Amino acid sequence: MAGTHTLNAVDVQVGQPQVGQRLTLRIEDLAFGGEGVGRADGFVVFVPFVAVGETVEVEITERKAHYARARLLQVLEPSPDRVDPACAHYGRCGGCQYQHLRYEAQLRVKHKQVTDLLQRIGGIDPSVVQPVVPCPRPYGYRNRIMVRSQWNKPERRMNVGFLRWDCGLVEDVQECKIAEPEINEQLQHVRAHPPPKSGLKVVLRLPPADWVVPPDSFFQNNFHLLPELVRTVREAVTRSGARYLVDLYCGVGFFALELAGCVQRFIGVEYDRRAVTAARENARRRNITNGSFLAGRVEEWLPQILQEMPAGQSVFLVDPPRKGLTPEAVQMLLQARPRALIYVSCHPATLARDLKALRDDGSYHLVRVTPLDMFPQTQHVECVAELHRQGLSSE
Repeated sequence: MAGTHTLNAVDVQVGQPQVGQRLTLRIEDLAFGGEGVGRADGFVVFVPFVAVGETVEVEITERKAHYARARLLQVLEPSPDRVDPACAHYGRCGGCQYQHLRYEAQLRVKHKQVTDLLQRIGGIDPSVVQPVVPCPRPYGYRNRIMVRSQWNKPERRMNVGFLRWDCGLVEDVQECKIAEPEINEQLQHVRAHPPPKSGLKVVLRLPPADWVVPPDSFFQNNFHLLPELVRTVREAVTRSGARYLVDLYCGVGFFALELAGCVQRFIGVEYDRRAVTAARENARRRNITNGSFLAGRVEEWLPQILQEMPAGQSVFLVDPPRKGLTPEAVQMLLQARPRALIYVSCHPATLARDLKALRDDGSYHLVRVTPLDMFPQTQHVECVAELHRQGLSSE
């Protein structure tokens, strides 16, 4: 019949929030990614820029079958952990998620999120997760940022900044509070001489002292907590009792060279030939001669490496991109059966997935996971996971 509508499974049910509806919620938790979790008659609603325990007024912006998203209208009952953000762009720019929280609260949030993800995805005992190592400089720490250009038609000028969290527009950023002062000086130069058209990306970078790093090669973006990251990995290498270090996906050789004094010999493997050339130059500058760097796929080099460095006396170090290890790489590590594995990760969810795969056949025991706050004010956190082959001493 004309004008009638039959409800089906995807239609909203009675009691579920509607787009545009205003609600009062109490925030129960902060999910990984930074959004607060509230419930409307049991229906989950995600809200950014809130704190646990707060009562807030929100407006529903999106509804799915099992959850909704909302924007924050006002905080009715603030948390004692709430502070004023340092950045004028916070709440629009998509770069930061936690500037409204005291730094100590950010560390607690990240510890809980890492623990929850490892337990839920990897079935990992929460007791192995160590306290989050804080950054000595919660602002002004980033040594690399990437800004974008977008023509602002109403104001007839070029916006230069970061993508907003809620849309595809570029937030015109005067200053990035989490970037190093020198990076902000570079940003001012770009703003004074903006790219000629929309859609261009500009990378601003502060090179590390006495390290050769090609333009597109990876280097940790926080110099201030880097010594603690190295210390954490070095202690794991020492505990393993290994004589040899195999640094897979080694980039410009940072970890291999920082840890060269802990082992009799090391080998670094990297597919990017320019990074390998840089790694060799970095070794030459430091007069480090007890190792070498190989260019190519890990799978191709591994048989030769294991002939030179017996697995039972070797520790393997992996520091993959955010997407984590490929299934092929996981199987390769399981088949190689090194004495210990050290996994450096910038994404706890993919770390949890890979740790589950590495532990499923019973070959490895997870000794500890140490989170380090390499990315204050944001949702991101670095973790170092230490696995020892079953039957070997963990100390």
